[in-house]
Amino acid sequence: MTANDDDEAPLLRDPPLPVYGGLEGPPPTAHQPSFKRNLGTAEAFSIIISIVIGSGIFTSPGAIDSNVPSPGAALIVWLAGGILAWTGAATMAELGTAIPGEGGVQPYLQYIFGDVFGFLAAWTWVIAIVPASLAIASIVFVESIYSAVGVTDRSGKLTHKALAMLVIIVIGMANSVSTQFTTCLNRFFVMTKFAAILAIVTAAFGVVLSHLVGWNQTPQPESHDWLTRSWFGPRNTVTLDGSEIDWSKLSGWETLGHCSAALYSALWAYSGWDKVIYVSAELSAPARQLPLTINTAIPIVILSFIAVNVAYYILLPWGVVSTTDSVAVIQTSFSHLLGPVFGIAAAALICLVVAGSLLGCSFVASRMVVAAAKSDWLPGFLGRIGSVSGQSTSTADAPVNAIIFNTVCTVLYILFGNFRALVTFNGLAEYTFFFLAMVGAIILRIREPQLHRPYKPFIFAPILFNLVSGLVVTRGAIFAPMQAVVLIGVWAVGLGFYGGRRKWLRRGGKASSRASTRH
Repeated sequence: MTANDDDEAPLLRDPPLPVYGGLEGPPPTAHQPSFKRNLGTAEAFSIIISIVIGSGIFTSPGAIDSNVPSPGAALIVWLAGGILAWTGAATMAELGTAIPGEGGVQPYLQYIFGDVFGFLAAWTWVIAIVPASLAIASIVFVESIYSAVGVTDRSGKLTHKALAMLVIIVIGMANSVSTQFTTCLNRFFVMTKFAAILAIVTAAFGVVLSHLVGWNQTPQPESHDWLTRSWFGPRNTVTLDGSEIDWSKLSGWETLGHCSAALYSALWAYSGWDKVIYVSAELSAPARQLPLTINTAIPIVILSFIAVNVAYYILLPWGVVSTTDSVAVIQTSFSHLLGPVFGIAAAALICLVVAGSLLGCSFVASRMVVAAAKSDWLPGFLGRIGSVSGQSTSTADAPVNAIIFNTVCTVLYILFGNFRALVTFNGLAEYTFFFLAMVGAIILRIREPQLHRPYKPFIFAPILFNLVSGLVVTRGAIFAPMQAVVLIGVWAVGLGFYGGRRKWLRRGGKASSRASTRH
């Protein structure tokens, strides 16, 4: 690279970046304590499984089923959403193995587009995306408990919000013990997730088997839709608000609008596919482990989601799927099949699944705060590893200050937000920067073809994801203008904070220089 090239490079390029293509990755800098590289592929796998297989698979089936003309179409949407998530995750693995840094997409955007874009990514994640995601998971967890005991329509009550706040505080305390303790909990929750999926699929298999061997000669007609109706034949669907959609009377544009809404719900269910890059700085061999984790975990998630949804359509009358939300889907399935006791037991298991997703989200959320603090975009004490004072031991290696900060922000979102508004706001903010990251990956292929890329997926991966993420962002801005305005406001405040902090740091640097001169 020539001197002129250096002058035109983004700010992150000065000083030069260390080589990140090796199996060990760059060493932490001496002046900034970093996370220990003590996570392996199994830990990374458990983190991404713990996050992705969470509330989405139990909250999205109704929203997807009510926006497509048939169960077969719903399964296609689930498959399409999974493939799109995979293309995004593969491109993130390319960036993560080529560009060093902590904090998700922030170092990639900073490297490709410059400091301002890196800051806005970090700011948006820390102030908007992270607390909104944690608030959503906390609300779903409490709703799951209510559903297990047969209580509904409590999400707006103060008691519900107070319980959600208590949940996020407990999760924050668990993540504050140590990284090893959290990864052990993640392994346990991964087991509960696969146990829940296995139970649901086994129950559906039992229904099919009982029909094949003739154990049930007098089935109730409404519980055998899977056998008597066409899986791809159009049928009227009932939405969550009680209105009915007659697909034969919709125009092509209206049908496309409903299908895009279904895809949006599927992408929400798969959200979390990017989270493994948040802990890339803690992987012992990121260049090998990132691609291996993503290309193992995402296909398993896709197969699991499709299998669970096939089971829903076997266990439940089809008219129930589109009108049953949250964990009630599972509870209703098992109640239909085995009775109310098993329904409650299944609901309890799903509560553990959602708790695992919440734990994983909180775990990676603190890493973004630490990365932003180390870039001098947030106060330095938020980047300390270990106790509140920053003292780290062999076991106390959790970013406690960052966890406390995330918990406080999440409590505010729970207090003043609601589930559907938070989901839309979170998706709009997240996919804006996913879109920019995928555009950046394409630009980087052209601008720096010689950049060492230990993992390099086909170019169609970022192109395909760009098309879909652009659609998601556009649709979100059109159908949720209030959330779009709030997001723009977050960016405006962030830019003001960015400019003010740069000036403050310059004054601090000049003051230190004058003090050194006097001495």
